[in-house]
Amino acid sequence: MENLILFFVNKVKGVAEKAMSNNAPESKYDVFVSFRGEDIRHGFLGHLAKAFSRKLINAFVYDKFKRGDDISHSLFEAIEGSFISLIIFSKNYASSRWCLEELVKIIECKEKYGQIVIPVFYEVDPTDVRHQKKSYENALVGHEKKYILSRVQKWRQTLEKCANLSGIKSLDFRLVFSSPLIFNIF
Repeated sequence: MENLILFFVNKVKGVAEKAMSNNAPESKYDVFVSFRGEDIRHGFLGHLAKAFSRKLINAFVYDKFKRGDDISHSLFEAIEGSFISLIIFSKNYASSRWCLEELVKIIECKEKYGQIVIPVFYEVDPTDVRHQKKSYENALVGHEKKYILSRVQKWRQTLEKCANLSGIKSLDFRLVFSSPLIFNIF
């Protein structure tokens, strides 16, 4: 896992130095991290946040939302004010309305300001996200019972767009880094 985190951090560090378009809001963060807390909070995310800090990458990693809270205006400002959005798709990502709302805002910023978006498929396959299979299908079917259908359709379209972006599959990454030759390259 440590090599995966170093890989992310080094990629983000290089990309964060590039500017977005001139009409973008003032940047406050190098990277905004979108994630489902229950899936990664007590492992991967903690290591990633520490690595960002060591490399002096100013990251917005907020994990203090509680069930029933609304996504605040400041959260959307953090997304708008970031050079990069790192989306960590995990098994339960789509079960969170907050994550899906963040995702919509992230894609809006990509399209409007040229924000860089890096999807990370953490122990999920991109096709499960793209085609809303397995846990993604179950989550969205559940959302259809609670929310306006047009909103759920927007979430579905946004998931597909994100899954079509070039990203990183953590499962493949482990296979790559099992080779001693790869350790020498990085």
